[in-house]
Amino acid sequence: MKKAFIIITIFFVCLTFFLLLQKSPEKTDKNEVVFWTLQMNDFSPYMNEVITDFEGQNSKIKIKWVDVPFSEGEKRTLAAILSDNPPDLINLNPDFSATLAQKGALEKINKVNVEQFNDEIIDSLKYKGELYAIPWYATSAVTIYNKSLFQKAGYAAIPRTYERLATVSERIKSKTGAYAFMPTITENDTMLKILNKYGINSWENINSKEAMEIFNFYKKLYKQNLIPKETVTQTQREALEKYMSGQIVFFQSGANFLNMIRENSPSIYKDTDVARQITGDLGQNDFSLMNLIIPLKSSNKEDALKFALFLTNEENQLKLAKLTNIIATNKHALQNDFYTQYDSNDLMAKARVISAKQLNKIQPVLKQSKGQKEINLLINTAVQEILLNGSDTAQVLEEVAKKWKVIAQQ
Repeated sequence: MKKAFIIITIFFVCLTFFLLLQKSPEKTDKNEVVFWTLQMNDFSPYMNEVITDFEGQNSKIKIKWVDVPFSEGEKRTLAAILSDNPPDLINLNPDFSATLAQKGALEKINKVNVEQFNDEIIDSLKYKGELYAIPWYATSAVTIYNKSLFQKAGYAAIPRTYERLATVSERIKSKTGAYAFMPTITENDTMLKILNKYGINSWENINSKEAMEIFNFYKKLYKQNLIPKETVTQTQREALEKYMSGQIVFFQSGANFLNMIRENSPSIYKDTDVARQITGDLGQNDFSLMNLIIPLKSSNKEDALKFALFLTNEENQLKLAKLTNIIATNKHALQNDFYTQYDSNDLMAKARVISAKQLNKIQPVLKQSKGQKEINLLINTAVQEILLNGSDTAQVLEEVAKKWKVIAQQ
């Protein structure tokens, strides 16, 4: 009896499975746009609301949203791009987007009216004069500083340039025992970004007199113990910890770090203020960006672009901005009071207004180059040789120029 029951059960399971396989897929006259984002799951209510609004206005289009872990974004995107059925719209960083554009894997977006976006950001996304991406959201670092320690050193005017920051470093150290700043110049492309603020961004000028002066500038500070020894080995995370423990006065980073300071070091937060970013000769500001790209093999390019422009319109950008610490790329949104006014007691709002204003001066943008990771390694190794080993700056940079040229011409 038991055996018969088992046989009957197996029969019905198999029958059910067979019927499911034979079931015809639900027919629909809608075009499905597959949309990938990076680590946006925390904002699911917002994303679902935008998608629902868009589908309500576009009855023939269905958005299928897939959120990808940030750490897997590039790997999964590359695999999808190489396939014959990639997503229709993908959220990426500009560096990797530029790499894909260089390989001819992206759809051009030249025919679209992009007047709604910040002009300098649009220009930064072009490759050989062609636009391959729609900007989604940005961040631009501000200078977070301990006003109590700065005043204790006898200063009132906040340094605006690296040179001025260096001139106040010695007195800050002697009067407060704290370092003025910790530049973390071997983290990713930090040193390249600093060099770019002086117009140094290629193998042709990496060994120029001005480039040598910048490397020697940090060499002198390091030798005189006016920046922490960990500058050559540690990251922004460690610099933040030093700021929260009162070991450094200036910390340059995104406004989102203010929340971390407030939560983890409330006493330091009470003494914290913000100012605009430290700049070089060109007055250029660093910024980070996330954009939206359409793979060349996408089967729904027009609908994907339509959704991308909807996602980045004034209304939707402001909604996202009010949920996060991002800066809109839509220039109409940037004219909103949210980005132009702040209460003097609201430090986050002050940082947001400063960051938004900085997007008006981001040229020249440091763009992704062929062999970028190798170039980063070259520069960071040069920093270590010059600061740690005391090597001759001119000789080191001459060697960097030769190796960089080889990478660029491969």
